[in-house]
Amino acid sequence: MKKIALVLAAVMASGMILTACGGSGNSGNQSSGTEAAGNTTESNTGGLDLAVQVGPDPETLDPALNSAADAATIILHAFETLLIFDENNAIVPGQAESWEVSDDGLTYTFHLRDGLKWSDGSDFTAEDFVYSWKRLADPMTAAPYAADMLSPVKGFEEAEQGDIDALGVSAPDEKTFVVELSMPCVYFDKIITHASMAPVKKDVVEANGDQWALAPETYISNGPLKMTEWVPGSHVIYSKNENYWNAEKVTLNTLRFALMKDSNAAYSAYQTGELQMIKDVPTEEISRLQSTPDYHLDPKMSTSYTIYNTEKAPFDNADVRKALSLAVDREYVANTLMLGISLPATNFVGPGVSDVEDGSSFEEVTRKNNGGDFFNVTDYESDLAEAKELLAKAGYPNGEGFPIIEYMTNEAGYNKPIAEYLQSAWKELGVNMDIKIVEWSTFTPTRRAGDFEICRGGWTNDYDDPSNLLNLFASNSGNNDGKYANPEVDKLLEEARATVDKSEHIEKLHAVENILMDEAAVAPLVYSNDYYLQVPELKGTWHSPYGYWYFMFATME
Repeated sequence: MKKIALVLAAVMASGMILTACGGSGNSGNQSSGTEAAGNTTESNTGGLDLAVQVGPDPETLDPALNSAADAATIILHAFETLLIFDENNAIVPGQAESWEVSDDGLTYTFHLRDGLKWSDGSDFTAEDFVYSWKRLADPMTAAPYAADMLSPVKGFEEAEQGDIDALGVSAPDEKTFVVELSMPCVYFDKIITHASMAPVKKDVVEANGDQWALAPETYISNGPLKMTEWVPGSHVIYSKNENYWNAEKVTLNTLRFALMKDSNAAYSAYQTGELQMIKDVPTEEISRLQSTPDYHLDPKMSTSYTIYNTEKAPFDNADVRKALSLAVDREYVANTLMLGISLPATNFVGPGVSDVEDGSSFEEVTRKNNGGDFFNVTDYESDLAEAKELLAKAGYPNGEGFPIIEYMTNEAGYNKPIAEYLQSAWKELGVNMDIKIVEWSTFTPTRRAGDFEICRGGWTNDYDDPSNLLNLFASNSGNNDGKYANPEVDKLLEEARATVDKSEHIEKLHAVENILMDEAAVAPLVYSNDYYLQVPELKGTWHSPYGYWYFMFATME
């Protein structure tokens, strides 16, 4: 009965969708998609005026400070990195037209394109990358991605202590950007495509401080589009950046990002034709919409999970963490509660992330190496029995003496129904849990500050390497929200970064995942996908397995 009630709660829930889900549509929505196409306009310059919804108000649109996928989508339309991903998820030249790597793998030399400009028309040079990467490393910036992105770069340890000029980046001339690594990094070309590695304009940032990224007048960028309006709580409007090196290929006149946290409002705007694509679809509409051409369910490299604050009792006890994790019926959550739009997490690193050999996945090799999965999703009862034993071992038989705990989440999509399910599942152990709902605008900073006991979490890979997910648990990672620390994990992650041998790199990462799961540093829940609605007439857009959408080359049939 509890599970039936929770299913009904999910069907009735409204709000934003969990970070990695899939939208849907039915034949009745087909007409609204056509209507939406009719409501888009071609400007007198021939460009398309497009309106989409990919999330609510961003916490920040500063490339160095952002850690959210929806804001990264917005950022990547205004800024361009040295290298970029194309629609086939292949790495191609961005601001750099070519590059070389030294034989020892320690020096990357990037050659910028001729005539690069900022959106304000001023010259763009290699020194802009030098400044921006040093700013990312600067502890005064407090960039959450600093260690994840720059730890392979020579001098990063000194830079994160305040000596930013020690960072191994230089500009021998206006068109050449050189990066020296302290160790080879087999995935460095993938790292530099990340939004946090985008350049920002030094004089604008220094003159305006934290305010530079809040207004179109100072939001100077170097990508396909430029900001022309930002009304918090309403929208961000971008226009074509005529100073972009590849402006001729950009098909948009304007792109409006509707900032909506209410999925019902987003869906209503989609039905009336105000929006031509929405990421956040009301959960109660999914089963009805799945058969329509508007509905898309796209895979991504993403795991949703539960974070324990390991600095707070009783979550400083690995047996407690593991008991709570094993008590979750992941198959039920994915296929019943979430209507099959996600997959039950059997390990931490999920499908799509590559292993050593071409065509092999990290998840498959984990299963082979360990003789099975960490979670037995086909035999939940055995996992539950082990959970009860572990809780008793930790000193809480049948939950006796266990304190009331608090789970923090934002009320979006399946987040609240999942919280209610966890509340019910942990009750089976004799553990009582309160649910704390926090607005999205404060959820991520509260989580990052460690001001929680348990909370929801999720990560979509920024590049195709398992280290991107596993590095979250390095003790110096700005994204280590649960404050987990293990010297052996730090050592293995460092060794995995330092080797030029891809097999050794992956072997070390498998060892890291085993430790994280054995200690229940995190509780994987589901492997997420992105579900969304897009009018069938909208072409030339794409969704990446890293959870971003690209609209700059869109056309409307």
